[in-house]
Amino acid sequence: MQIGCVQLLDFRSYHTLSYHPSGRLNLLTGRNAQGKTNLLEALAVLLTGRSFRTNKLGDLPAWGSSISVLSGDLQRSEGTRSIRRTIQRLESGTWQAAGESCSWARVIVFSCQDLAILNGPPSARRNFIDGFAARLYPSHLPALLRYRKLLEHRNRLLQSRAPGERLAPWDEQVATVGMELIDRRRRAVAALQMELARVYPIVSGERHKVEVGYRTIIGESADPAALIAALERVRAVELRRGQTLAGPHRDDLTIDLDGVDARTFGSRGQQRLLALAFRLAEVLPVTEAAGSTPVLLLDDALSELDPHVRDNVLGEIQGAEQVFLTSPDPLTVSVAAHWVVDGGGIAAA
Repeated sequence: MQIGCVQLLDFRSYHTLSYHPSGRLNLLTGRNAQGKTNLLEALAVLLTGRSFRTNKLGDLPAWGSSISVLSGDLQRSEGTRSIRRTIQRLESGTWQAAGESCSWARVIVFSCQDLAILNGPPSARRNFIDGFAARLYPSHLPALLRYRKLLEHRNRLLQSRAPGERLAPWDEQVATVGMELIDRRRRAVAALQMELARVYPIVSGERHKVEVGYRTIIGESADPAALIAALERVRAVELRRGQTLAGPHRDDLTIDLDGVDARTFGSRGQQRLLALAFRLAEVLPVTEAAGSTPVLLLDDALSELDPHVRDNVLGEIQGAEQVFLTSPDPLTVSVAAHWVVDGGGIAAA
């Protein structure tokens, strides 16, 4: 899949923009605060309807604007699909997003926020694996939203004075939907592990071994009854705290580099390269699941990497289909389309 063209109206620093990128590697260079990340964000919003930087719709339109419009053409072998999205402020002052979605459109984003996969809290790793699982399995996100609603109801019941036997049906629902999430997360981790074993040695240039595991209170069990039993074991503590203490919302990923916990003992350079490798390892599984290649949006992905590692990363991403890579410094890559971003405008270098 490729983005054939994109038009922006009053999105972030872009008052108007018409951009026709290359179908392969696009290098976006320029000084800081000129709009490179804003452009990647616009592409992500166009393809998915969501920003990778903020959950606040009101942050996306240009300053002083009451509406932002994004449109573009998505291309794959079967033909071209035009999509359009708007972000508009209503009379009530709230912001509303509207527009079409494309079932086969996929995007993989790397940004500085991805370092949290390695050095952040468990919630950052859960968000990562849920995002990956959602790109592989369309039913994952709806199930995740259902699970969160079930947790809200169950927590309110725990906070009541005497939940008693009323907890039983909620335990069953939490266990049933929770096991759906755990199963898809486990499969996503297995797919990620397989690709990481190939990608990380290539980009690092060394024969490192990366192992990713899924850690949950029920161990290797795939039976909802195991999750119900876990809830029963922590029931007394749950009643004191008024919150659910067992389930996929408490799970985590283990990440080992050469047998050592990379989350705790990995250097900043290793953690940054691992986070990038995680994103690159998504490409093949997502391509196979969606039937079309994802667009790669890599924001300052080469920062803090050694020169030979940068070359390895550039070699790896040239094997993908359409890639957008930002950098504050010019890069010498003969097979790439070079663009300079300056003051909310884009020009071929």
